[in-house]
Amino acid sequence: QVHLEESGGGLVQAGGSLRLSCTVSGGTIGSGAMGWFRQAPGKEREFVAAITWTGGSTRYGDSVKGRFTISRDGAKNTMSLQMNSLKPEDTAVYYCAATSRYYIAIAVNNYDYWGQGTQVTVSS
Repeated sequence: QVHLEESGGGLVQAGGSLRLSCTVSGGTIGSGAMGWFRQAPGKEREFVAAITWTGGSTRYGDSVKGRFTISRDGAKNTMSLQMNSLKPEDTAVYYCAATSRYYIAIAVNNYDYWGQGTQVTVSS
């Protein structure tokens, strides 16, 4: 059974940075893509970024382009999200997700596995 675990969330001031990590254990997702989503209170889960198995292709949500960078280490079964220039509107629970599909997907229902989430809070 594939297990995803996020780490690295916390409280940061606006303009600051955080780095989230996601570790895959308990199984393999093969050559599937991985992604990050976030959900703020009262809002739907939102696509943040995704990356292919090789790391050769990435995609970002419009609200984070130019500020967030996704990366992946397939050998170590880890994925990271470097978040810079954070804004209060970035406050949310951030989820790591994985899919068996090799291409990048941005819809929640395209992902097969999910982590429990990590809280990111950006103060103004």
